[in-house]
Amino acid sequence: MKSVDLVGWISSLILLVTLGQQVRKQWRSRDSRGVSTWLFVGQMAASVGFSLYSYLLGNWVFLTTNLLLLANAMLGEWVTLRNRRSAPRSQPGLSRSAESSGEGLAAASAPVKQTG
Repeated sequence: MKSVDLVGWISSLILLVTLGQQVRKQWRSRDSRGVSTWLFVGQMAASVGFSLYSYLLGNWVFLTTNLLLLANAMLGEWVTLRNRRSAPRSQPGLSRSAESSGEGLAAASAPVKQTG
């Protein structure tokens, strides 16, 4: 193995462990508030493109890394969707997407004027 490849493999390992820990945290906490589905959709699209590009260049470090990043993004998206489906609905009238994105929290916490 060339020393330049070793730099690539070590960097890939650091990136994969970092992203994997984030998905693991979401899995264990069952909390995906603030996590956008588009994060994983974008990561999947980019990983497919970079995997193809890496294959065409014959760069096995980046091909392997991007295929593993694709798997991580797919798992992250699945965990996010699972967490949102199983989250208890805490505020009537708010959709789960509004709850998970924080929309409607200001309105939900505003005092209600009693009439009558």
